[in-house]
Amino acid sequence: MTYILGSSQSDFARAWSREGLDLSDMIRSSVLDALEDARVDAGQIASIHVGNAFGEMQRGQAHLGAMVAQMVPELWGVPAMRHEGACASSSLAVLAAMAEIEAGRYDCVLVVGAEEFKNTKGDVASVNQNAAGWQGREDIDCKFLWPAVFGLAAQEYDRRYGLDRKYLNRIAELNYANARKNPLAQTRGWEFTDLSFTDDDFANPVIEPGTRRQDCGQITDGAASLVLASPAFAAEWSRRTGKRAAKIAGWGHHNAGLRFRDKLERSGEYVFPHVRQTITDAWKRAGITGIEAVSGVETHDCFTTTEYIAIDHLGLTAPGQSWQAVEDGTIEHGGRCPVNMSGGLIGCGHPVGATGTRMLRDAARQVLGQAGALQIEGARRMQTVNIGGSFGTVVSFVVEAQ
Repeated sequence: MTYILGSSQSDFARAWSREGLDLSDMIRSSVLDALEDARVDAGQIASIHVGNAFGEMQRGQAHLGAMVAQMVPELWGVPAMRHEGACASSSLAVLAAMAEIEAGRYDCVLVVGAEEFKNTKGDVASVNQNAAGWQGREDIDCKFLWPAVFGLAAQEYDRRYGLDRKYLNRIAELNYANARKNPLAQTRGWEFTDLSFTDDDFANPVIEPGTRRQDCGQITDGAASLVLASPAFAAEWSRRTGKRAAKIAGWGHHNAGLRFRDKLERSGEYVFPHVRQTITDAWKRAGITGIEAVSGVETHDCFTTTEYIAIDHLGLTAPGQSWQAVEDGTIEHGGRCPVNMSGGLIGCGHPVGATGTRMLRDAARQVLGQAGALQIEGARRMQTVNIGGSFGTVVSFVVEAQ
């Protein structure tokens, strides 16, 4: 069992390079904020894991495990490593940290997720992210790979079950509305018109077939860090600080190949069976039987299609019927299982390497009653679903209060 003692999230509206800062400064700030929130001294950190996907391409900077001690000298000498799994990079870092804790190697481990994108033009950042697919072999005729990939996912749902785009527009509208309540969300101050969440070609233009502008997650600078601990360390920490910890009660992790079309060829009752398996593995390890035991979800919505897919794979509806949970208010604040109260990747922002840790931070704050305007009333158990690439890497966690 692993506990979350404290966390941090940077302001996702911030563009660090415009302040003369970069990825290293982002990491320093995130680490110090997490240690302060956890009320843990740097000397108590026994191991460090960093999640980052595109540091080499965006900043020409690799070896980010060592960057932590470079920027926070109090951590000099602490073993550290970096993990890459596209958008699921920091969830993989959490899994590695949990394995160390559960093996008894270390009692207190720091996980840092960080990504810098605003130091390049948006189209450059978009092309760099193509490295999360199979370069040159996706066999998709497009200008923008990821809007095209998830547009194809939408088309697959439409072919199998029928898909009314009004439900994708509604998902975008909900996530932007949630983000307005989130003081760290990238889009909290954005303004929209009555046509923004329609299929109006001017207000919401097509980016690639099946994907319009409001369907897309953001290009974001950001970092989010977690201080994780063993049960014994967490118990002593609670006695010392008087604070409660959140518990990572269950996890799931599965991979598929890189190429998107190959996943469709392996489809079954669920369009992406390994996504469903990841979710149910997390339930099994947490000792619960299904989504009815979960108070809310922070899920991957790099595109509205991704959230639409998550809804039925989570069991909120039968396969292919995700529209029902959008139409009846299930996923809204006050609904049966609110989804992405943070605003998700669409509203809160998507600094790729930090998204997994950001989701866990928001899940922990929910079960501890610390989510402020985003709080789900009575939340006691939350689930995250974090996806890398075109469902190539999938990680899910179940989080409970101590």
